[in-house]
Amino acid sequence: MYFIGVDLGTSAVKLLLMEESGKICNIVSKEYPLFFPHPGWSEQNPEDWYTQSMAGMKELTEGIDRSQVAGISFGGQMHGLVTLDDQDQVIRPAILWNDGRTSEETDYLNNVIGKDKLSQYTANIAFAGFTAPKILWMKKNEPEKFAKVVKIMLPKDYLAYRLSGSFCTDVSDASGMLLLDVKNRCWSKEMLEICGVKEEQLPKVYESWEVVGTLKPEVAKELGFSENVKVIAGAGDNAAAAVGTGTVGDGQCNISLGTSGTVFISSKNFGVDEHNALHSFCHADGSYHLMGCMLSAASCNKWWAEEILGTRDFAAEQAPIQKLGENHVFFLPYLMGERSPHNDPDARGVFFGMSMDTSRADMTQAVLEGVAFALRDSLEVAKSLGIKIERTKICGGGAKSPLWKQIIANVMNIKVDVLEVEEGPSLGGAMLAAVGCGVYPDVETAGKKLAKVVDTVEPTPELAAKYEERYQKFKELYPAMKPLFKNL
Repeated sequence: MYFIGVDLGTSAVKLLLMEESGKICNIVSKEYPLFFPHPGWSEQNPEDWYTQSMAGMKELTEGIDRSQVAGISFGGQMHGLVTLDDQDQVIRPAILWNDGRTSEETDYLNNVIGKDKLSQYTANIAFAGFTAPKILWMKKNEPEKFAKVVKIMLPKDYLAYRLSGSFCTDVSDASGMLLLDVKNRCWSKEMLEICGVKEEQLPKVYESWEVVGTLKPEVAKELGFSENVKVIAGAGDNAAAAVGTGTVGDGQCNISLGTSGTVFISSKNFGVDEHNALHSFCHADGSYHLMGCMLSAASCNKWWAEEILGTRDFAAEQAPIQKLGENHVFFLPYLMGERSPHNDPDARGVFFGMSMDTSRADMTQAVLEGVAFALRDSLEVAKSLGIKIERTKICGGGAKSPLWKQIIANVMNIKVDVLEVEEGPSLGGAMLAAVGCGVYPDVETAGKKLAKVVDTVEPTPELAAKYEERYQKFKELYPAMKPLFKNL
């Protein structure tokens, strides 16, 4: 049997074909455009997700016996608002996770409704990227369009709906909407009322490994698959990536260095930090997780190399970097505003501390270190809850850099485990499909069996001490600049 994992990303959909043994047979990626109609806005056309996913699945399964495809599941960009009318037509382009238009709505939720109430209802507070503020924005700014809304869904759930006809979501992705009672894994009646949304406008909530339906006959025919192919709920991209890296069960950690960056900590127990600096979400393994999310991680390095330096040779830019822990240049990586732990959509990127002897390599190093320091901010919050993290898995495009892994190990002073196969949410999606089809008894078993550690990057006491000193200085920069960001 074959299983397909669909990672619906921000710049492309990545599809992975896996055998039940965990062997990866093929990987295909299909890009689609991203639109920025106003500064700070970020949108996509859901139809692009569907057409590229369909084209990708055809290419992915060329040369295999397509009748052996048993299940399809997803990892998807979280928080996006997709709205359909009574004809199942998309009403407006999807408003994405990294869209910053909802500062008024976020302020209203946090300050008028109140953070304590939000935390009580949903275990989280409002962030500009979450779905609930987007609903309020649409209601206020596009009332005619909002009046037509019959279905509200998340990006990956739009794909599940087009493939199977099932109006569904899963607990991990729904956790990021600010509409879910995370502790009890169901919609929050109070939040629906605050947002003016009826429960029938929202999808049915499933666990990530549960079967939501089978392929529509016309979709199965177009793909050359059996109509019995199961469609499994899937997970938000970070929870799916955590499944793919075996970050399941209690007290496991995964750092993702993708477009955004995350520190993901799995937990058997539900918990919330007192300042809501970390997200408290349901996990795809049936338990919970804490997550710190920074909006610009590997994308900072991409921006720096491609837009500023005019190169795509990331390795060549990093090659001259020798002296770790001694750089006098700092970089605040808030190019799209910041989420964890600052919750500040006005924050921006800053280079600090340059002098006449600052080199190109120093600036590049500052970018890599700035992302590592900002990720450590989230780890510090987890530590304040009494969570002890001694090692972490790592995934995402940035994790391909040996230098960046070394920096992260020493900035955080923890061991960084490198996996044999690092395919993030697409692999997690395929594994969830395999669990849904009964190949594995549960997600934890699949995660522990299929995610193999092949290398560990260990911190060195001398370098960790240097970075400790640098981190303490880094921590002072954001509070000092915070008032200035507002005036920009």
